[in-house]
Amino acid sequence: MLTRKQRELLQFIQDRLGETGVSPSFDEMKDALGLKSKSGVHRLITGLEERGFIRRLPHRARALEVMRLAEDQVGSKPSASPISPAAAEREPARRGFTPSVIQGDFTPTLPGAVVAQAGQTVQLPLYGKIAAGTPIEALRDHSNSVDVPAGMLGRGEHYALAVEGDSMIDAGIHEGDTVLIERCENAENGTIVVALVDNNEVTLKRLRRKGDSIALEPANPNHKTRIFGPDRVKIQGRLIGLMRQY
Repeated sequence: MLTRKQRELLQFIQDRLGETGVSPSFDEMKDALGLKSKSGVHRLITGLEERGFIRRLPHRARALEVMRLAEDQVGSKPSASPISPAAAEREPARRGFTPSVIQGDFTPTLPGAVVAQAGQTVQLPLYGKIAAGTPIEALRDHSNSVDVPAGMLGRGEHYALAVEGDSMIDAGIHEGDTVLIERCENAENGTIVVALVDNNEVTLKRLRRKGDSIALEPANPNHKTRIFGPDRVKIQGRLIGLMRQY
C-alpha cells in the first residue's frame, strides 16, 4: 500500500514523536531519507496524508500526527535515542500508546490533492528566478522552499518561482513577486504559463496559439510577442497564484 520511502518517512515521524513529542522538520526528514530536496518530502507527506496514515494539525507549525502505521509496522518500537528532560516528563503519558484511526465521514480527494485546512500552510519548492522579460535558463535550486496557505492551492503538484523583469507588469506581476505554479503540460489560450523554450530557456508569458505556431505574449507594450514553432515550446506549468512582500 505504501512505497518504501513512504514507509521510511512514516516510521521516522513516529519515532521522532515518540522520542521528543515534536514532529521532525522538513530538513530533518530530507536528511533522514537521503532525499535531495524538500519537495520530495512534501510529496511523500501528501501521499501519506491522502491515505490516512498522518494528518497535519491546523494552526501549528511542524505539527504532524500519526493516525496509523502500516500493518507490519504496528508492533515496531521507536529507536533508543536520548530523550530530552521535557520529553521525559511526558514519557509516562506516552507509554503503551497505540496509533488508532479516527473514524469520520471524510470526502475522498483525487491523487495529488492538497487538503486545505484553516491556518494550514504548505511548503512548496522554490526553484529559483524566472525572467518575466527575457527568458533565462531555469535555476533549479532545490534547497529553498516557501510557505504557502493551503487554500491558495488546488489539485496536483505545485512549485514556486521568483520573478525578474517587468514584461508581465500589466497583468499585475512585478519584479520580486513569487508566483505559484501548477505543474501541467497543456494550457488553454490566454493562460499565463511557464514555458520552456528550446529546452534551456524558461519564461513567464501569456500563451496564444495561432495555427501551428505558439506565441508567448508579454503584458507590457515595451516588450514584443515572440512566436515559435510547436516543437520549440513546452508548457511546464500554469499560474495559479501570486505572493508579494511590501
